[in-house]
Amino acid sequence: MSGRGKAGDAPSDPLTVRLLDEGTWPAFARLVEANNGVWGGCWCMGFHVRLGKGRTAEQNRAEKEQFVREGATHAALVLDGDDCVGWCQFGSPAELPHVKSRRAYEKDLTALPDWRVTCFFTGKGQRGRGVARTALGGALAEIARKGGGTVEGYPEETDDRSVSGSFLHTGPMAVFENHGFTRTRPISPHRWVVTLTVAPA
Repeated sequence: MSGRGKAGDAPSDPLTVRLLDEGTWPAFARLVEANNGVWGGCWCMGFHVRLGKGRTAEQNRAEKEQFVREGATHAALVLDGDDCVGWCQFGSPAELPHVKSRRAYEKDLTALPDWRVTCFFTGKGQRGRGVARTALGGALAEIARKGGGTVEGYPEETDDRSVSGSFLHTGPMAVFENHGFTRTRPISPHRWVVTLTVAPA
């Protein structure tokens, strides 16, 4: 899979997409380690398990690597050459059960989706290259390859306000809407459930 940065980027600025697996784990791990474990040592485990309660960054790292070896975690990694510059995590509700704002999410829930897109990360100095958009495109392509279905995301709506990057770990609304997602229902003052039906590839 491959992608490019946002419109206007130079043709010599290619970004490629590869899935997180044992072969790409080292590139993923280098980016996480360069950013202090991401979100306080999460290692992109926050939707797999409940964080806190004495969990350490080392434990999160070890379990994430184990999940990768078992094929129990999925992410579309965006690479610049051999360097991972960001990613988008996706998976089934069984793989990623711990959604944010859970009470509000379940209040009007009628059926679980086939897939969830739960979190994004873009490395330092990489913003403005279309990393999140490229990652989501890669995730949707893989979902289509795996049979498609209903996909949910939980992005932060940023219209008319400045938002710290730490609040955008579930992705900015514009990235989802640019890929055709529609707003289904709000689950916090600025966070929504958005949905898209993806056809099988």
